[in-house]
Amino acid sequence: MRIIAFRNAQGRPALGVRSGQELVDITALGLPATLDELLAQGPHGLQAAQQAAAAASKRLSLQGLKILPPVLNPSKAFAIGLNYVDHAAESHFELPRHPVIFQRYASSWVAHGQALERPPVSTQFDYEAELVAVIGKAGRYIDKARALEHVAGYSLFNDGSVRDYQVRSAQWLWGKNFDRSGGFGPEFVTADELPPGAAGLRIQCRLNGQVLQDANTRDMIFDVATLVAACSQGMALQPGDIIITGTPSGVGLARSPQVWMKAGDVCEVEVERIGILRNPIVDAPALD
Repeated sequence: MRIIAFRNAQGRPALGVRSGQELVDITALGLPATLDELLAQGPHGLQAAQQAAAAASKRLSLQGLKILPPVLNPSKAFAIGLNYVDHAAESHFELPRHPVIFQRYASSWVAHGQALERPPVSTQFDYEAELVAVIGKAGRYIDKARALEHVAGYSLFNDGSVRDYQVRSAQWLWGKNFDRSGGFGPEFVTADELPPGAAGLRIQCRLNGQVLQDANTRDMIFDVATLVAACSQGMALQPGDIIITGTPSGVGLARSPQVWMKAGDVCEVEVERIGILRNPIVDAPALD
């Protein structure tokens, strides 16, 4: 099942189940308005969404739909650094022995189709194609062998990074959380539509149509199950939490000459069987 968060005709958040170029507004049928709320209902919530969509006769066109990020208010958004061997090498880091975990805030991302904003304080605005795992079942100290039972589905992320700010301190939070610097979406794909752990899927980033990253999710150092287990050791995972699982090699920082996103560009992140996240780039307004 493929679920899109969108803004309805009244300007309020709603959820739709997509089929082809149409979707069923399940919020209008009495289901929750956000994926956060739907996942909080447990397996029953996703089952109800599937049944409601199958029985509905009224459908909306995707044309002109105002898409929202799949999860509006995750209690936690874990981001994983250096999780592909080639990316760790191009970044001149040793392979990590444990997942490198930092945080992204919801203010730092926008939905599919919305503009990523290059900040006026930097020209080093980089792209990073990433797979997102969305938690559907709460848990603490989760065993790796059971970890995928806690993953409801997957989405896409462009972990837009302001590189000169990222390296100003020993931890990366500053350069990874500029307002509206990342992209999230366009939809949530339930885990049953994909291989276990979304492994073995091609992942790409294209800037203005040029392929700059091209790898496979099987190349992650720490797979999704390992990441879920690791994140749950520190704090209880809740439905709607997300894990942004890391990027492969080919980032702009490591290229010669370096490649930075700039106003007028269009960046696309694609993962096989999940979809394409597309965002134009603009210059953020300079504020006093």
